Amino acid sequence: MSRIGKAPINIPSGVSVTLDGNHSIKVKGGKGELSQFLDSAIDVKVEGDVISLYRSNDDKNNRAKHGLYRALIHNMIIGVTEGYKLEQELVGVGYKAQAQAQNLELSLGYSHNILFQIPSEVKVSAGQEKGKNPIIVLESIDKQLLGQVAAKIRSFRKPEPYKGKGIKFVGEVLRRKAGKSASK
Repeated sequence: MSRIGKAPINIPSGVSVTLDGNHSIKVKGGKGELSQFLDSAIDVKVEGDVISLYRSNDDKNNRAKHGLYRALIHNMIIGVTEGYKLEQELVGVGYKAQAQAQNLELSLGYSHNILFQIPSEVKVSAGQEKGKNPIIVLESIDKQLLGQVAAKIRSFRKPEPYKGKGIKFVGEVLRRKAGKSASK
């Protein structure tokens, strides 16, 4: 049995979980509401303040989905109670970020600025302290959407391995290359 899938999920106070015909689950908390469709091979049972997931058979595909749906439901519960936050750092001379409502304007050394529309479920802010690199802060209750938006922003200028210039996550350690050595 899946070690992740068989672990029960505790429902904290202030969170309500509803099942719609055993193929959809809705989680509602203080920060918002999330829903997830479920595969027919996975059965979900809500007993008191504990959610348990079961699978119909030991097929390889069903074993994988068992752990997947348990993780998705657990991430939904954390999202509606605490929320998720990602910070990205712009490393490079002249790199800037400005956030206005749901628009993020990035200046990344190209001949033009990049204007990126952020989904309404994600809250964005950008700032820069004197002597430090600009930082983009993304917050949301949906972990998957937050990661997808962060990956799209990072794809505009991935960090390069020689000087480390580009968009990286705060705290991320990049593998650096030595570059050319000077000849005699």
